[in-house]
Amino acid sequence: MKKTIDILVAEIGSTTTTVNAFVLGSDPVFIGQGMAPTTVLDGDVNIGLEGAIEDLKDKIGDFVYSEMLACSSAAGGLKMTVHGLVYDMTVRAAKEAALGAGANIKLITAGKLRRTDLEKIKQIKPNIILLAGGVDYGDRETALYNGEKLAELKLNVPVIYAGNIENREEISYIFQVAGQEVYIVDNVYPSIDNLNVEPTRKMIQKVFEKHIVTAPGMSKVKELVTGNIIPTPGAVMECAILLYNDIGDLMAVDIGGATTDVHSVTEGSDEIQKITVNPEPLAKRTVEGDLGVFVNSRNLFDLCGEDIYKKFSNADELINNIKPIPQKKEEKEFVLYLANKALEVAVKRHAGKLSSYFGPTGRTFYAEGRDLTNVKWIIGTGGIFSRLEGGEKLLGNINDDGSGKELYPPSSAKVLIDRDYIMATCGVLSKKYPDEALKLIKSSLCI
Repeated sequence: MKKTIDILVAEIGSTTTTVNAFVLGSDPVFIGQGMAPTTVLDGDVNIGLEGAIEDLKDKIGDFVYSEMLACSSAAGGLKMTVHGLVYDMTVRAAKEAALGAGANIKLITAGKLRRTDLEKIKQIKPNIILLAGGVDYGDRETALYNGEKLAELKLNVPVIYAGNIENREEISYIFQVAGQEVYIVDNVYPSIDNLNVEPTRKMIQKVFEKHIVTAPGMSKVKELVTGNIIPTPGAVMECAILLYNDIGDLMAVDIGGATTDVHSVTEGSDEIQKITVNPEPLAKRTVEGDLGVFVNSRNLFDLCGEDIYKKFSNADELINNIKPIPQKKEEKEFVLYLANKALEVAVKRHAGKLSSYFGPTGRTFYAEGRDLTNVKWIIGTGGIFSRLEGGEKLLGNINDDGSGKELYPPSSAKVLIDRDYIMATCGVLSKKYPDEALKLIKSSLCI
């Protein structure tokens, strides 16, 4: 007799496709997980999805399911370009919103778009264009100029406008005349030192859900799922926010085959806030597109330098034959070594730091970037942490260089591992079943 599964959640990644099965209700249960290589290069991601479902059936037996949801980062995921006025203000705010939504940002511009910028946008063929610029009732000209130039490209790409409130009617008119979809949201930087990224982040995901048909075969997946497909990094962020509301300040690290993502949800400490140069959003994501243990493993190999040969005498052979899912003991140890370097570099890029200058009253300290000093929980998610022995130890290595300048989590922060590898999945579930999603992820984290 076939098992009855309430819901399947598919995660179609850049290298691996997973399918997670759940029974919901007041006491939801994680039933099992199937995995298979993602098959974008074969021309149809459904091949990998079907392979993951078959793998799940091999593990738990034949089943029927009532509902399927999905997230995806295959075929480049959510490709976006971001355009604003001043880089450290509206551009930065727009970038934070896009990254928080799970975007893969391909181009960022400040000021008026140049001809070379417009050519790059045409070559990128983004899924969404994010246009910002000007605090409310401030500069109008730049955003209107950029809107005109983008409309002239006739890309048939949805545009989200998150700039000066005074431009809303004109921006709407520009793109409506061009026959281009446009969505108007609150300004991401309505006034000096005031970030408002959440409305834009949510709109990006809604637009992505509507237009996700880019990966080969993704339109077929869309027919299978009963809900919307959201970007995988955005799903991880949804889960991180869900957890933050329950357990407090946290950061989550996902070391993938192509990228390393760091998510943090924290307001930081009062002490650091007083000396921070620029405001930071509550929920922040950084994505390192050059740090991945499969697609970008060569970059990590080079970053390790000569030290990797001290650990692995056959390092060249291992890097030349690296696999999406390592099998042998030495292969697993090699991937963990690369993952440690990815973690080290990604967290350093995500975290802020203290700096100082000499003024009339002596040395004055100021903070730049993300303050992680109030983080209570460090979460590891993804195959590196849930599937490879030793992954948990990597997160215990997160600390500063001893100078006291890095705004890293304190030594008291507790390490948690997403043992069931369902953080992104629970982010997807949280859109429709938030209570069940929270119970499931806390069970996976053993809290």
